[in-house]
Amino acid sequence: MSSSTTVAVLGGGIAGLTAAHELAERDFDVTVYEANDRVGGKARSIPVADDEDGLLGEHGFRFFPAYYENVVDTMARIPDGDRRVADHLVPTSETLIAGADGAGFTASTERPSSPKEWLDALRPQIAGGEVPPREVAHFLSRLAVLLTSCDERRETEFERQSWWEFIDADEMSPAYRKHLAQSTQALVALRPEQGSARTVGTIYLQLLFGQLDPEKPAERVLDGPTSEVWFDPWVDYLEAQGVTFELDAPVTAIESDGRRVTGAVADGETVTADYYVAALPIDVLPRVVTPELRRAAPSLARADRVRTAWMNGVQFYLDRDVPIVNGHAVYVDSPWAITSISQRQFWTDHDVAARSDGDVEGVLSVIASDWETPGILYGKPAKECTREEVVEEIWAQVQSHLGADALPDEARVAHFLDPELRETEGGLANDSPLVINTVDSLRNRPEADTEAPNLAVAGDYVRVDTDLATMEAANEAGRRAANAVLDASPGRHSRCQVWGLEEPRVFDPLKRQDALRYRLGLPHPGEVGHDAWEVVRSLRP
Repeated sequence: MSSSTTVAVLGGGIAGLTAAHELAERDFDVTVYEANDRVGGKARSIPVADDEDGLLGEHGFRFFPAYYENVVDTMARIPDGDRRVADHLVPTSETLIAGADGAGFTASTERPSSPKEWLDALRPQIAGGEVPPREVAHFLSRLAVLLTSCDERRETEFERQSWWEFIDADEMSPAYRKHLAQSTQALVALRPEQGSARTVGTIYLQLLFGQLDPEKPAERVLDGPTSEVWFDPWVDYLEAQGVTFELDAPVTAIESDGRRVTGAVADGETVTADYYVAALPIDVLPRVVTPELRRAAPSLARADRVRTAWMNGVQFYLDRDVPIVNGHAVYVDSPWAITSISQRQFWTDHDVAARSDGDVEGVLSVIASDWETPGILYGKPAKECTREEVVEEIWAQVQSHLGADALPDEARVAHFLDPELRETEGGLANDSPLVINTVDSLRNRPEADTEAPNLAVAGDYVRVDTDLATMEAANEAGRRAANAVLDASPGRHSRCQVWGLEEPRVFDPLKRQDALRYRLGLPHPGEVGHDAWEVVRSLRP
């Protein structure tokens, strides 16, 4: 393979870096063009002040559930001194489900070793007994239908039905709706009324399997700020492989002659390459799809129909370490669907006290996933608040669940709100929205391999098995984009390995039976009973 084969990777988020990684290891000449002054996209760390050695803030915390395979494999291939980046992943041991009334419980995320621990592992899914047993049974029956359905049924019938409808949330108790239906929003800013049953249900099953898998940690987090323990070593490794980085170089156009890509405009200058990987955010990609490019790659024409939502975070720097729980805290009564991780307990080699002249001892990283519901402090949705009001509202909602004694006001030293949130005359604007996979949206999302022979796309909006706006989806898309370049380029190349989502093989015979029923136009057996249940329900006075 000649090193003269050039690739322009347009975007330096996880998807773009993954594509660059795979292609550079196969001796392609790769240049990455990134709009920001540092790589990493939504996952990058940002200095709170101008001091690179000071405190770092982030878009939100990072976490790695058990089903993440692609991104962890990439991390395992990045050296960091005498270690690997994957060595910076540390398992959590608990999840806190907190209520505003003081009720709540802590569930273990460690490997179950007894029947009681197996039941405890399921408690986050069944809300610690709050949901009536009859409704828990109904919910599990709906999961069973999804789990035993063939892919064709999932991609047609369940793709066109919301998760809310699929699990009959309207007909169930408030506890059912809060703990089993609406809990998806805290995961990825995805309203259950909008997200497809296929997407939400599939990821729900993956999280459940990860909770019960004895071979893997259910959840891991990083032992330091993302850029320090991941992206900085990654850039070093890629540069050692010959990758060139052009920072502060936003891509404003992708030029085409109607058949193939002829160039891209980055930082006001036209750059050319043999192949292009468009790893641009979903809010940027439609702006660079010209009529000529649409003719060359018709699958990009519907990219502007992919919907987005907001999922942004704030870090609170505290004068004391407040561990809260050794893992995630989920605030189930928070109108803004808030979750948090207390970072200091995991950041063993990151001394926040030294970075703050001894003022800071703890870091509480909080993410808000609902920006359209009025809050408890100002009575306004987050989108209508000022930046300062967002910070105070999030603090109030966390404090309402944990109590002022556990999280006192005087503990606060400083905070860092995601800089992608801008104040405008009409409220906040978000320069980094999150892709959400709404009902019947699969047809709007392109494959990584476009019709243009020298263009691939990579991002969490690409059709991938992971099918959710996550680091895993971005990494999978980057691998698929690299494979598209490898397939199109001359010579023989080893393709990138791509992991899909795995489900227990014991269900495969039932899926095959359902595939036959689907081809015959018959419903899933579980839907027959469900339809009868709906008829009886409709006859109730």
